[in-house]
Amino acid sequence: MKSKGIKNLLIDLGGVLINLDHQRCMENFKELGFTDVEERLNIQQLHGIFMQQEKGLITSAEFRNGLRDMMGKVVSDNQIDAAWNSLLVDIPKHKLDLLLELRSKYVVYLLSNTNEIHWRYACHNLFPYRTFRVEDYFEKAYLSYEMHMAKPEADIFKAVIEDAGIEPQETLFIDDSELNCKAAQELGISTYTAEAGEDWSHLFKSK
Repeated sequence: MKSKGIKNLLIDLGGVLINLDHQRCMENFKELGFTDVEERLNIQQLHGIFMQQEKGLITSAEFRNGLRDMMGKVVSDNQIDAAWNSLLVDIPKHKLDLLLELRSKYVVYLLSNTNEIHWRYACHNLFPYRTFRVEDYFEKAYLSYEMHMAKPEADIFKAVIEDAGIEPQETLFIDDSELNCKAAQELGISTYTAEAGEDWSHLFKSK
């Protein structure tokens, strides 16, 4: 990868680093009484209250209240968070090792469409490894809910390029969405579309 002039990596979170279990999440919401969750929650293309949360346009408290309104019943914050976080399974240790290794060769950034509830859960439960914490894996984490914009909008990529001071042609973006990768390509960023749960370490192995 170095031979191609790549100096910076933009890495996605869900599906690329974190293994996801959509079905488990749906089932847990149904158990809470969110009977039409499958119609309202498309993990691949969030909309409505879920996208508002992802862009940080509503608070976590407003998101939970919105879900309670949809369910039409009293459900605790902890119950909602547990069902929502059940989407996130784990980050395989070999990927955490890979991130640490890549940091010695590239400037590594996280670029994720995520929300406050998922991000806090990931920081406390998925990234801690040996003595390492989330801040040890990335130069900086760019999160949709903090930036108030989301992939595949061109503006989020432009904001990262400007804030990080990086050149698009020296940057590789790894994401599990073809749509997101296409948006990055249009700005001159190299991309790799990863399959869900794929071990993409082969990208960095010498031929």
